[in-house]
Amino acid sequence: MKKLLLFLLLLGATTGTFAQKTKLKTKGPAAAATLQDRRWSAEKATAWYKTHSWMTGANFTPSTAINQLEMWQADTFDPTTIDRELGWAEGIGFNTMRVFLHSLAWQQDPKGFKERVNTYLGLADKHHIKTILVFFDDCWNKEAKIGIQPAPKPGIHNSGWLQDPGEPASRDSVTFVKLKPYVQDVLRSFATDKRVLLWDLYNEPGNNGKLNSSLPLVRNVFAWAREVNPTQPLSMGLWNWDFEALNKYQALHSDVITYHNYDDVAAHQRVVELLETHGRPLICTEYMARPRNSRFVTILPMLKKQNVGAINWGLVDGKTNTKYQWEVPIADGGEPVEWFHEVFRRDGTPYHQNETDLIKKLNGR
Repeated sequence: MKKLLLFLLLLGATTGTFAQKTKLKTKGPAAAATLQDRRWSAEKATAWYKTHSWMTGANFTPSTAINQLEMWQADTFDPTTIDRELGWAEGIGFNTMRVFLHSLAWQQDPKGFKERVNTYLGLADKHHIKTILVFFDDCWNKEAKIGIQPAPKPGIHNSGWLQDPGEPASRDSVTFVKLKPYVQDVLRSFATDKRVLLWDLYNEPGNNGKLNSSLPLVRNVFAWAREVNPTQPLSMGLWNWDFEALNKYQALHSDVITYHNYDDVAAHQRVVELLETHGRPLICTEYMARPRNSRFVTILPMLKKQNVGAINWGLVDGKTNTKYQWEVPIADGGEPVEWFHEVFRRDGTPYHQNETDLIKKLNGR
């Protein structure tokens, strides 16, 4: 917590001059524009947030997909399951899903990929759910391949989840600059789409030992997105308080502040109180890990009281295996003593009825 406080003090000392350090090159009259010029003001971000109901929901991958490619590739895209499981989310009052894209799915078939994203957004809208779309990710397996995806490894959390762009592309500017057409094509296709709540540009940059080597891609994806200038806000979630350079850049270039926290209620509330000093809306885009005492019963009422968006990890137990805890495998793939993530079993029944009753109550259902 001391590191977080120091980070916020550093932000206060640098906010006034940071915009002069990063130029955004564009064509025509806007050639001298800066990244910071296109960042939303705190007033605009607050006004945008007030137009929405309190945001609650989950990070969503259908139970039939082990990773982003299995979700989005044509042969395994599963609108029937997506529709059914989003219906369960709607039933407990969830109104927001956070969904990961993958650049390889676009590279394989740009037109079809965008059609499938549009189909997903239509299904979510049918269930009165808006979507946070995530571009890049430094978590889990570093090599992704188009085609048939591996089967889940028994009892292992997120055994098949994929980084994007992975290694070595995330560290290599010559390679990752080729991702600009992907980011900008998707952004332009949905830049005014009201079904998209927010663009989350990069999940947990610096994870898997990458540290500041991810910073060049972080800078570039913000620049690419600001060139498009979508009507929805941009953000990149804070998640590790040791990463001073990354945290500073992410916080000072996000329109709204998003963050991850898997701590108990006292520690989580302290983070909220410190992040509120930014004067911008807050959305927690990952929380809820029962064995770590990050639970719906404690965290969700606190986030509602603080008017912080609440997006937990996981909706339905499935191929991602995220009912199993990080680094605590169960060799035979049996039932853990307590689920780590997820709200529903595969048949749609709640893991704990008292949890879904609380979620419905807090969402006015």
